[in-house]
Amino acid sequence: MSESLDSGPPPQAPTTALRQRLAELRGPAAQPHPLDARALAALAANPGCKRRALLDGAGVDKAALASALGSPAAFGQSQFAFMRGNAFEAKVKADSGKELTRLLGVDTPAEVRVPELSAAGPEGRAARTALALREATAEKAWTLLDHPMLALEVAGSPAYLEPDAVVVHPDGTWTVVEIKSFPMIDASADAAKVGAAARQAAVYVLALERVAAVTDGAHVAHSVLLVCPKDFSNLPTASVVDVRKQLSVTRRQLARLTRIEDIAEALPEGTTFDVERPAEELTAAVESVSAAYAPECLAACELAFHCRDRARDAGAVEALGRGVRGELGGLTTIGDVLSAARGTAGDPDDPAVAALRRAAALRAEALEAAGCR
Repeated sequence: MSESLDSGPPPQAPTTALRQRLAELRGPAAQPHPLDARALAALAANPGCKRRALLDGAGVDKAALASALGSPAAFGQSQFAFMRGNAFEAKVKADSGKELTRLLGVDTPAEVRVPELSAAGPEGRAARTALALREATAEKAWTLLDHPMLALEVAGSPAYLEPDAVVVHPDGTWTVVEIKSFPMIDASADAAKVGAAARQAAVYVLALERVAAVTDGAHVAHSVLLVCPKDFSNLPTASVVDVRKQLSVTRRQLARLTRIEDIAEALPEGTTFDVERPAEELTAAVESVSAAYAPECLAACELAFHCRDRARDAGAVEALGRGVRGELGGLTTIGDVLSAARGTAGDPDDPAVAALRRAAALRAEALEAAGCR
């Protein structure tokens, strides 16, 4: 898998048998739900979740699936935020990207080329984008690619990604441009939002590296241009964000993903995630694929509320967070943790058990001193 992330050739389409199997998993009337960079970044942050890997790889609409299960997702971008983001992006790219090229420091914006990237289907657009990138690199001219299409293989299945823009410099450097509508006040923006944008941009950089590997003179910058409104105005400003750390993590995590066909082969016969099926059948289908729930999933996955309920029902320590889970070692349920703390179970030589018993003793002493017992 690591070779597929770093090699130059375009990702291979799934075999006919695999495409048919994934279509069966989605349901006969369901169209494949596109896998975007935001979903890929979330998937890379939790590579142990086979459930999300399979559902995303099969193109299942997880929001519709969560609603059918009775645990609808309670997050998403508001219509107002969506319209504001589109309006700001249009302003940045107006007049052939005049504002954007100004932020890049181009002396003669009129000389910036903006090639046409339209083509039939995502495969055609990805091929047209690759051609435009190679032509711009060979011509050694400033070139702005507006909403290019990039391809990346994820767990044996191709994903097509659409960054806001990619800029080709005369020296052959390719730079990803991320346009966000959250403000940059006094040259600083919300750290959490910048971090999310950096993780998303790292996926685009990873996909660009595939094309650069087979393009003479091309080099993908490991820093991206983040464009946001300045202060409380609608004027665009920009900041260069280093994404080397996010790129390294994303590359490593995506390489760890189990291939989609391996997960699909392990499913019981007749498993489907067709939202038209009864809720009981859907629940059984979802539970047939292992998940790796963590509280962070609540902000990144439509099925998080369903997985959280199941984790709580099972008393899994994962519901308390990855940090807590890591500290507890072999204690996998909250019942095990409480029993170990009370001294009724657990190996006393286990560091986690010893720490729990020490914490329980200190708590008892504190309560006794306060007269609470």
